[in-house]
Amino acid sequence: MTRWRKVLTAGGVAALMLVGACGAPEGPGAAPVPAGEVPDRPSEPVALNILDVAGNLQLTQGMIDEFVAQNPDIVSSVTYEKAAAPEMAGKIKAQQDAGRINIDLVLTGTDGLSAGAEQGLFTQVLPEFSDRLTAMDDYLEPAAAMQELAADQGVVVTYYPSGPLIEYAPDRVPNPPTTAEELLAYAQANPGKVGYARPSNSGPGRTFLMGLPYILGDADPKDPMNGWDKTWAYLAELDKTISSYPSGTTDTMKNLANGTYDIVVTTTGWDINPRALGTVPAGFEVGTLEGFTWVTDAHYAAIPKGVSADKQAAVLALISWMLTPEQQAKAYDAGYFYPGPAIEGVTLDMAPAESQQVIQQFGRPEYDQLIAEHPTAAPLETKDMVAAFDRWDREIGAGQ
Repeated sequence: MTRWRKVLTAGGVAALMLVGACGAPEGPGAAPVPAGEVPDRPSEPVALNILDVAGNLQLTQGMIDEFVAQNPDIVSSVTYEKAAAPEMAGKIKAQQDAGRINIDLVLTGTDGLSAGAEQGLFTQVLPEFSDRLTAMDDYLEPAAAMQELAADQGVVVTYYPSGPLIEYAPDRVPNPPTTAEELLAYAQANPGKVGYARPSNSGPGRTFLMGLPYILGDADPKDPMNGWDKTWAYLAELDKTISSYPSGTTDTMKNLANGTYDIVVTTTGWDINPRALGTVPAGFEVGTLEGFTWVTDAHYAAIPKGVSADKQAAVLALISWMLTPEQQAKAYDAGYFYPGPAIEGVTLDMAPAESQQVIQQFGRPEYDQLIAEHPTAAPLETKDMVAAFDRWDREIGAGQ
């Protein structure tokens, strides 16, 4: 068992400082309900409205629907809404300022969680409700590290090691690169054939950006402004071979499939799921670059301030349910966030039959070994990630 450590990383401390220093003024309905006023169960069944800004429902909707079906005395119904992460903070703040919050639970990635935390939009879940979320004690170690980045504003519900990986067409790339130098040499010899999407709009692009400092042996992989000299020089050289950067990952996968690209950067989920969907040919291959470190990723559940005590009780019961091994097994899904579970001991044979079939057909046997043998690193702190995106946009992507 991996005991989850209630110790904040620098990222968590920074997020808390931002909340305290520059959180938005609370509207009439934004004041959090004191933890002591949240009952163990709602006084009557409640209807929940859930906003997904991370694509998380692909992994967790089955968990939620089963909770509703088995607990009609807690939740009477659930309504789902999806939005882009940048829209979330404005949507919630407008409701809070109006005193009519109707979003009860947000499913988000690190981007949305950070944006909400910086504006003081979320209820502090921990340590106030830690006794209701004891399954957090069983987090996988990297998932526990991702939890530390949440600054107590959210709860990790799904996790994956992410990447960066390279994916390639074996008929066009019979001798795939195994080092960053070989990847650059291939791009220079084959202009336009290596591609990745704008990092601020792409999970694989972002992971590639944050993973290169480990691969290249940069001075400080956590400091993109002062510690990434090799990374920025490398990206500048690679840029000379690239005519344009797609706005999202889906376009890179389509370009790989249609022959525009020979090689793209990817992650475990963006390797498995597009091949399962038929977007990318099933026979395409993946590889790693020497010095590779997994840059991890996670999805979080967060409760906006202003949600009623009864609804908070229902949401906390739902999150606790989602963290049970039986429900976590559903996170294998169709490989979208592979593996997906954040809790220790959740194996593929516990997953639904459909998930097992997809992973057996489109998964990679080598992933288990890569996950076991290579180190993991949490993503950059929010302020550093924003700085890295801005510098990439100015110095690398601006000319395209």
